[in-house]
Amino acid sequence: MIINPKKLLKSFQVAFNGLRIGIKEENTVRIGVIIALIVVFFMLYFPLDLQERAIITLCIFLVLGIELMNTQVERVTNLIDSNHNQEIRKIKDLAAGAVLMAVIGAAAVAGFIFLPHIIRGISYLFNR
Repeated sequence: MIINPKKLLKSFQVAFNGLRIGIKEENTVRIGVIIALIVVFFMLYFPLDLQERAIITLCIFLVLGIELMNTQVERVTNLIDSNHNQEIRKIKDLAAGAVLMAVIGAAAVAGFIFLPHIIRGISYLFNR
């Protein structure tokens, strides 16, 4: 099996175009990117080990990826029926629930990793 470089390049172009559309047109994706940038700042600020950085990076990409999938579900279901179809509403709610689960999980990971550093910093300030 030989990899066709032109097809591979086209696949990457399509994928990056999808990211561009998500960031340009979707408020929730933009919010996710802003939160991700803040988390990356904290990730670089605190003295985290490689595994903690890897887990945080994975969480960022997981949440943003699921948010893009949620956006896809919303757009496809709107094409199928833009009226208030109850089954389509359930599909959209399920997709939004998947995003919520990823966000809760990422927030828990952030808490486990960042809170000890934050508490240590606050303790240092008060015990000077």
